Amino acid sequence: MSFKKLVLIWMLLVSYNYTFAQSKTQEVRKPNVILVLTDDQGIGDIGCHGNPWLNTPNLDKFYKNAVRMTDFHVSPVCTPTRGAIMTGRYPINNGAWATYKGRDALSTNNQTMADIFKVNGYVTGIFGKWHLGDNYPVRPTDCGFDVAIHHKSGGVGELSDYWGNTYFDDVYWVNNEPKQFEGYCTDVWFNETIKFIDKNKDKPFFIYLPTNAPHDPHYVAEKYAKPYRSLVGKEIFNAEFYGMISNIDENFGKLEAYLKKVNLTDNTILIFMTDNGTQYGYSADGKLGYNNGFQGRKGERFEGSHRVPFFIRWKDGKIKGGKDIDAETAHVDLIPTLAELCELSIPDDKKLDGVDFSGLLTNKHEKLADRTIFVHNRQDWRPPTSVTNTCIIKNDWRLINGKNLFDIEKDRLQKNDVSKEFPEITKELLKSNSKFIKTSKTYPEYNELPVSIVGNENQLEITLTIQHAIGESTGIWKAEHVAEGKKNSNNTHAIEVEKDGIYQIECRRWPKECPGSIWGVPENNPKNFYKYKTIKPEKVRIRIANQILEKPIDGTSDAVIFNLKLSKGKTLLLNDFIEGDETYGVYYTYIKHVSGKTL
Repeated sequence: MSFKKLVLIWMLLVSYNYTFAQSKTQEVRKPNVILVLTDDQGIGDIGCHGNPWLNTPNLDKFYKNAVRMTDFHVSPVCTPTRGAIMTGRYPINNGAWATYKGRDALSTNNQTMADIFKVNGYVTGIFGKWHLGDNYPVRPTDCGFDVAIHHKSGGVGELSDYWGNTYFDDVYWVNNEPKQFEGYCTDVWFNETIKFIDKNKDKPFFIYLPTNAPHDPHYVAEKYAKPYRSLVGKEIFNAEFYGMISNIDENFGKLEAYLKKVNLTDNTILIFMTDNGTQYGYSADGKLGYNNGFQGRKGERFEGSHRVPFFIRWKDGKIKGGKDIDAETAHVDLIPTLAELCELSIPDDKKLDGVDFSGLLTNKHEKLADRTIFVHNRQDWRPPTSVTNTCIIKNDWRLINGKNLFDIEKDRLQKNDVSKEFPEITKELLKSNSKFIKTSKTYPEYNELPVSIVGNENQLEITLTIQHAIGESTGIWKAEHVAEGKKNSNNTHAIEVEKDGIYQIECRRWPKECPGSIWGVPENNPKNFYKYKTIKPEKVRIRIANQILEKPIDGTSDAVIFNLKLSKGKTLLLNDFIEGDETYGVYYTYIKHVSGKTL
């Protein structure tokens, strides 16, 4: 055979292999994933679940074309649900079981859903509410997200968020840098999502779209609230809450329309769910609002506090058609389920608490193996150690606080405690819980506080606020609490010093973006949204790494600054304002490494 013929054959083979590889790549392109998570929207706060007043046409249409997990469970409050979704681990196993007091941040050992998608070739983005840590190493960009546009802490306008945010024309964080936006918060999250898709539509993407709405405060344009005003006090609590949901619905419709326009609908796994039970959509006495026939609101343990809507559609994956699946499923199941659907590899050492329910979605399996779901959280820095404030779920049984047993199918309002009739069921569930807690206690996340790391190049200066401070007092979490001079004794922060050196600790009354003297009020607050009250602490005291330092306060100064030597390792920082006989936590504290300076 001539050399020319050999070359020709080789070229044909290369061409064939390239064409085959191209077609194979196109054929097996992994699905995109968009996870929409709303805040404080309960199982009854949606038209397709029978709410007689709420208008949600786009979500209702999606419901009709999606597969619905009708027995899907989360945690009763924000952070624990978000942490469980992101890690596939229950709150007490990932370290984030509260919404404040130092336990609303993930522990550093966790690998997130975004991490997994990213290492499997996805481009990743978050738009909205994170609430799993404001400092390195647990900001969204530290946890697998290529693009992060979000507000800080638990809500827009909270004291750890950018000062003066009011849901309209706010400053949000774009990959950790503040940026001014125009428009309503929910509109911003969806608009930025669409921009992200437009930029990345030729590659697989994972989008986490956790809105802060309809969490309070209930701010929304009047056109959304107006249709519900006549119902207030008669059938519902407030018009703004329903108006915020109507705005979410409108934005969800815009997202669907965009996906259709760019031909991404069929190969996109689209999920709609909520983070916990309603807070303002249903009254405890059942006289106002609608809760889909359940008892329980946000923060409680009855069914309505932790059973939420979960709708999923993937046309190319045959997950469609308006089908209900009544298997008991939960937030911790999302990583294993999406990993199977998207053919993602997960490290062998990844500890997951959830199960893969993808077989139910694709009709490969008819049911899941028997399992127990644990609803635990505690609004405190100390770990849960008992059955107080728990709900243990198995099949139709619900054991609340370790003593009250309900059959949820026969008793949706949970009025009839049957623990005396079925003591063996109570015993079985308590035994499962004890085994679960015993395992949890072996994890460092259960025993150690989440830390903010100082001295790392990824974040040159960390910000600590009294909102996240550990202590015994009721939390201070709103910007208006700071403006009003509200005080409490929470003063402790867990930090990790990455390297030996000299560090600057700056204690303030007001945040740097809205400065003002410690004894005064901010110099420039253009929105003038709060009522201000002055305080007059005489000195600041800090305690850290066996050092106790005090400095007097000059009433005209914005900050009291300490420079001190710290050694590598984990430690606690305690900082207080001292005013006569009164001691209370410092509102804002900034820490950075100042190498080269002397004490």
